[in-house]
Amino acid sequence: MTTSTLADAEHIAISKSRGIQIDWKDGHHSDYGLQYLRDHCPCASCTGSHGTPPRPKSGENPFQMYEKKLKMDSVEPVGNYAIRIMWSDGHSTGIYSFDHLRKICPCAPCLSTT
Repeated sequence: MTTSTLADAEHIAISKSRGIQIDWKDGHHSDYGLQYLRDHCPCASCTGSHGTPPRPKSGENPFQMYEKKLKMDSVEPVGNYAIRIMWSDGHSTGIYSFDHLRKICPCAPCLSTT
């Protein structure tokens, strides 16, 4: 698997209620669901990079009584290398680089190599 850049993404389709699909120029296809993207947010708060515990992934909080349906409120480009997603849960600090998106591809062949 190679690391990619925006130039390697041939087509990006964004659905605020379903997720993101990317067709890469090398022929690979990535399909990211909303919860998968939110659980793989690369920001410091979600990963615990600044010394606090990382954000729990979906389903990890046994005391959660009700969880509002997750959606993307908006998506904006960050330069030519990433996108920022504003989530319905109020979170908006994650910058998803295209390199990051390719590395976290959830397809079976990619998951089997991690």
